[in-house]
Amino acid sequence: MADKVSDFLLKRLSQWGVKLIYGFPGDGINGILGGLERHQDMFQFVQVRHEEEAAFMACAHAKYTGEVGVCMATSGPGAIHLLNGLYDAKLDHQPVVAIVGQSARMAMGGNYQQEVDLQNLFKDVAGEYVQTVMDAAQMRQVIDRALRIAQSERTVTCVIIPKDVQELDAVEAPPHVHNSVHTGTGYFRPYVTPTQEQLQQAADILNAGSKVAMLIGAGAKGADEEVSEVADLLGCGVAKALLGKTALPDDLPFVTGGIGLLGTKPSWDMMMNCDTLLMVGSSFPYSEFLPKEGQARGVQIDIDGRMLSLRYPMELALVGDSKQSLRALIPLLKRKTDRDWRNKIEENIRDWWKLIDERAHQKANPINPELVAWELSPRLPENTLLSADSGTTANWYGRDIKIRKGMIGSLSGNLATMAAAVPYAIAAKFAYPDRPVVSLTGDGAVQMLGINGFITVAKYWQEWSDPRLIFVVFNNQDLNQVSWEMRVEAGNPMLPLTQSIPDFPFDTFADSIGLMGIRVDKPEDLGPAFDQALSANRPVVMNVYTDPEIETLPPHITIEQAKKFAAALVKGDPEEAGIVTKSMKGVIEGVLPHKG
Repeated sequence: MADKVSDFLLKRLSQWGVKLIYGFPGDGINGILGGLERHQDMFQFVQVRHEEEAAFMACAHAKYTGEVGVCMATSGPGAIHLLNGLYDAKLDHQPVVAIVGQSARMAMGGNYQQEVDLQNLFKDVAGEYVQTVMDAAQMRQVIDRALRIAQSERTVTCVIIPKDVQELDAVEAPPHVHNSVHTGTGYFRPYVTPTQEQLQQAADILNAGSKVAMLIGAGAKGADEEVSEVADLLGCGVAKALLGKTALPDDLPFVTGGIGLLGTKPSWDMMMNCDTLLMVGSSFPYSEFLPKEGQARGVQIDIDGRMLSLRYPMELALVGDSKQSLRALIPLLKRKTDRDWRNKIEENIRDWWKLIDERAHQKANPINPELVAWELSPRLPENTLLSADSGTTANWYGRDIKIRKGMIGSLSGNLATMAAAVPYAIAAKFAYPDRPVVSLTGDGAVQMLGINGFITVAKYWQEWSDPRLIFVVFNNQDLNQVSWEMRVEAGNPMLPLTQSIPDFPFDTFADSIGLMGIRVDKPEDLGPAFDQALSANRPVVMNVYTDPEIETLPPHITIEQAKKFAAALVKGDPEEAGIVTKSMKGVIEGVLPHKG
């Protein structure tokens, strides 16, 4: 039988190195599904429970592997469901290709069932490249360009294929005539560094500084040796944006940890007192956590020129790959002999970890959520992959998990969408079936989408060489991050009407579908429960009952935020008594450090 366009599409994806496709079937992609049946040797098609999961998994695949993530959906509603996960990829600059079906060509424009203007629907999220294949000979150039542009621009692209086009006879190569386009496969990341003159300018600024601060992001992944060497030469500390948490281990004495709302006090102190800022591979969005304008001289290195001098008015903003640019910069830097600034930073870091230990062991009803991450952290295997959700779990992931060399972790960064942690973890497991994966997520996110992911895990887990996949669900029956934002930002009390969510037996649900469920409602049971989960012979869902009254305030709360916090209690927050007793130490510590 002659190859169809769907066969050619799949063979071409294989030539590009694609091995995993995340998707959900529908009649709008029946031709492609038939091709997948014929070419099972080329791909693993991961059948998810919802298309949004497929897009999250494609984004996570790109984050964890550095490869292009590919997701697939049918026309109309299936394509629409992809959008949230695709925006997650776009905002975090990840290469993802979405392949979607469409009504047959002769039906288009006829108000046909499930006909949606997909070209316009994807125009924003896949703005760099979204094309509809209308001819068999067009397939090669469209899929080649979608893959290449996704990688080159680190963004989302979309290929729309009408259902009748999928069944056309394939055209291996377009005719060598006028109006034909002839493309090829393959993309290699370029070697990009600033000029020697620019690097010398950067070195002059950094060498002149006496209190240098460094901030790195996801763009610095793979450059840990260079970052460490630069930090030693400059006598500085290194703060990490949340997406860059695993770019540098937390057990290094000069790593101040996260920055921003979910960050640490050592990072805050370093930024507020530095005279020079070096930012590498980061689009960290919150300028209030960076030095005040005019306080510090600034140097930035980023592969994307559009992100330069965006968060702080840099004196010198350079386009370049983080690793290669730092490697070229190092010979031009002079090692600072005065180490007082560095010593003070390291002292602050030691004090911070002691404080986090104290806060994690603060009494709660029933379990302090910070203790969950604190107890988990030292038990994590060396090569663990991690995911975290948006919400308060991101706080505990960002502050309490001590990343060690070899670990990889991620979450939804700039979109900060709920419900990404479970599909992220599943994608990590498909990409690395021989490595342990741990996901931190809230009960609201699991009720929103994560339960679907558990069912997907039940379908596939026995294919993995290492069965360790652990979902830690922080169950507090509260949309907790929003509750705290209402208190701190708006001065309003927690509103049960919008914030309370039902209790759900995540552990017994896991048992019912063939996974292992573990219920934890006592702090002394946390350690044994993690030990049991990490030695289990199947994926585990840990249903951990945590206290919603434990504060998740910024590392350095402002007086204005403290006033709003107090105002919320005066208005009659239903959890007022517990919050006052459990959180005042944290509030005082934020306003008046070391007075708590």
